[in-house]
Amino acid sequence: MTTVPAGLPARLTPRVLALMLAMLPVFGAGPGLVPIALAQAPAAASRAAGPMITPNYKDADLGQIVEAVSQVTGKNFIIDPRARAQVTMLSATPMSADAFYEAFLSILQVHGFVAVPSGRVWKIIPDANARQVPANDLPDKVSATSDEIVTQVMQVRNVSAAQLVPILRPLIPQYGHLAAYPSSNMLIISDRANNVNRLMRIIKRIDQAGDEDIDVIRLEHASAAEVVRVVNSLAAQPQGGEGGSTVKLVADERTNSVLISGESGARLRLKALVAHLDTPLESGGDTQVRYLRYSDAEKIAGKLKEQLNGLQAAAGSGASAGGGARNENSTTLWADPDTNALVITAPPKIMRSLMSVVDRLDIRRAQVLVEAIIVEVSGDKNVDLGVNWVVDGSKDQLAAGGFVSPIGGTSIGDIYRAVKDPTSITTLPTGVTFGVGRLSDTGTSFAAILRAIRGDAHTNIISTPSIITLDNQEAQIKVAQEVPFITGQFTNTGSGSGNGSVNPFQTIQRQEVGTILKITPQITDDNTIVLKIEQEASSLSATATSAVDLITNKRTISTRVLAEDGEVIVLGGLISDSLTDGEQRVPFLGRVPLLGELFRTRNAKKTKTNLMVFIRPKILLDAHSVAVETETKYNYLRGIQSGRSNGRAPMLPGERQPTLPAMEFLSPRPAPQPVAPPSATPASEPAKEPTQESVSDKLPVGAIPSVAPTRATPATPGT
Repeated sequence: MTTVPAGLPARLTPRVLALMLAMLPVFGAGPGLVPIALAQAPAAASRAAGPMITPNYKDADLGQIVEAVSQVTGKNFIIDPRARAQVTMLSATPMSADAFYEAFLSILQVHGFVAVPSGRVWKIIPDANARQVPANDLPDKVSATSDEIVTQVMQVRNVSAAQLVPILRPLIPQYGHLAAYPSSNMLIISDRANNVNRLMRIIKRIDQAGDEDIDVIRLEHASAAEVVRVVNSLAAQPQGGEGGSTVKLVADERTNSVLISGESGARLRLKALVAHLDTPLESGGDTQVRYLRYSDAEKIAGKLKEQLNGLQAAAGSGASAGGGARNENSTTLWADPDTNALVITAPPKIMRSLMSVVDRLDIRRAQVLVEAIIVEVSGDKNVDLGVNWVVDGSKDQLAAGGFVSPIGGTSIGDIYRAVKDPTSITTLPTGVTFGVGRLSDTGTSFAAILRAIRGDAHTNIISTPSIITLDNQEAQIKVAQEVPFITGQFTNTGSGSGNGSVNPFQTIQRQEVGTILKITPQITDDNTIVLKIEQEASSLSATATSAVDLITNKRTISTRVLAEDGEVIVLGGLISDSLTDGEQRVPFLGRVPLLGELFRTRNAKKTKTNLMVFIRPKILLDAHSVAVETETKYNYLRGIQSGRSNGRAPMLPGERQPTLPAMEFLSPRPAPQPVAPPSATPASEPAKEPTQESVSDKLPVGAIPSVAPTRATPATPGT
């Protein structure tokens, strides 16, 4: 019988020792169990620490090692069929049973397996399936050296658990598990105990509470919001080699205080900076005089007073709610028209608000040059042709005649009256008259006239009004004449003096006839121009027929259009072609071929009208652009005046032709950078290459690219 050395636990039975001694092949002779030395310690030490084991394996089957561990530790194992491996382990120092079990867990980890407890049994399975089976869940203490699978839930106090997951994920093996529960800000970790212990130490280092101290600085002279803005602008500058600052500054406008939180050293530096900024103004007081460059001080003062009413109302409600607020109602504002300046007295907060509004309003506004082209080509033709005749027989015969209608305002009766009484002639007949006749007291008297008249009238008008105005500012140009029109007349015959004098009286109304352009441009963000246009072009008409008074042609366009910078667009127009035929005749006789010409008169009238209105806006951002356009028009007029003589001898010797003086509009110095409004193109944008359209921009008013008159379509025969 084999005896058990003193001090061995009861579980190390003689059967176990016989099994261990039977597996003692020579070391290096092949796979198997190499000698396991059992050292017997003194009785007291053995009872305290148990037997010491020095395991050595070379290419041993994993199942044999599991059987030995089961015998030494008394644990029951279930081996997964996939748990197959050849194990080599070399040990030079004795170890206890617990240490031998920890070494066994390390062997399993090396070969990709894990021992998972399940009640009184331990399952040896591949580590890829470890997360799906229960393990040592929520132990009181996680060992820093054990390779057993544990699951631990850790509460994170100061940082976000979800933010830690991507940081710690690379430290977890594939079979491990790491997840965050945002509702309670917890981390769930499932891995081997030594790695879980390491992760917990890392999390404790990261989960450190910041410096929660807050300093409150009450300002006496400066505005808290302005000081915070300045300090934050300074802190936003890149700091070479330094990490992001955790210092925060917040302004409390109600108490005009600055709140600083963060690390103590950083807070101390910011406190010194804030104290330096909280100094009284050198000029003293809260009054500023702002000289305006482009805007009207009186107009802006009215708008700013409306702004002040809103600010004061808000300040009043805040003071009544919180108490202790600064006096925001001590604000005055007035305009000095002589110097075009604003005088403002206000607390710093309101002063900054008002100055911000003035900065946005007092800017150089872009100007717009608007050129219109009005082209009208019209023709009016009128033709009259007819015959008047009369035959007076002897005393026993009847007279006959054809008096169809007057032709050209004259009939045979008018001619007869003029022959009998020359003093009755008031107006000369128009057209061509051919007459034949015989007037006698005996025999047959007759008379006949052939009258033909044709009238032609042509109108060709090209008007090119142009005007410059500020962005979103209405402008009007009017080039017209006041033409008198008779609106009524009567004759008063005097009877009081008995002389029968006649006093004619007429009422006359004068109307403007010419070109009137009213326009309001508005520049958008992409340099598109919105144009509100009212265009009127009127003229006295030359007509082919007579009229009681003057006839006025009036063309009016009222519209709203979009145009690009320098683009020529058509606003509208009229193209008409009309033909009117008229005939008056004696029934039946007027239809007889040839002979019927004696019993009818004919007239025809044809009217053609071609009217088009074009417009071209151009944005002038700076003084240089205005000088270019001004010099172009100026030199164009000088050229016209210089060519007036045409080499002819002067009618007034010694008198000089008035001519515009030569003037240099464009400065040789580089053009200043334009101050672009919010809707204009920034000055830093590169200049555009000149195009064909931009070349035409340099043409004078009279040389704007002409638009050929539209040819009227011939009338269809029979219309």
